[in-house]
Amino acid sequence: MYTGDVAARRGARLHRHYWSAEPPHPSQPPIEQWVRDEVRPLLDSVEGRPLLIAKSLGTNAAALAAERSLPAVWLTPLLTMPWVAAALGRATAPFLLVGGTADELWDGDLARRLTPHVMEVEGADHGMYVPGPLTDSIAVLSRVVVAVDEFLTATPWPSAD
Repeated sequence: MYTGDVAARRGARLHRHYWSAEPPHPSQPPIEQWVRDEVRPLLDSVEGRPLLIAKSLGTNAAALAAERSLPAVWLTPLLTMPWVAAALGRATAPFLLVGGTADELWDGDLARRLTPHVMEVEGADHGMYVPGPLTDSIAVLSRVVVAVDEFLTATPWPSAD
């Protein structure tokens, strides 16, 4: 989980979060509260308007992002978990969803209903690996970086006030 000041965008200060304990099972609803309890102190310590960037398990923080109207980049979000999808549906700030068609936790149709900001990679699994040589998966990573940069550049950000 990363946060940074949206106003600064490039060169923003990043805050990395490491999970403090073993999480509950990721497919059970208690995981959302566990992630919320883990992430809330970090969000409370960050000045400005944070941008959340999270992958997989960290996308359970979507409820916090929705409550606080925080923009986000969600990498391989757990869209098949109803509480994650519901939280994304409550979001008022812009967010980018990145996933692959070979990821059982990805739902491309739902992603496109939730936000106009979607990067879907044909054949990518939950780790964003695609079949074939490793260089093909490295190329996917490059595309993800470009998609995030384009999202940050093109999105009109609300003021931090």
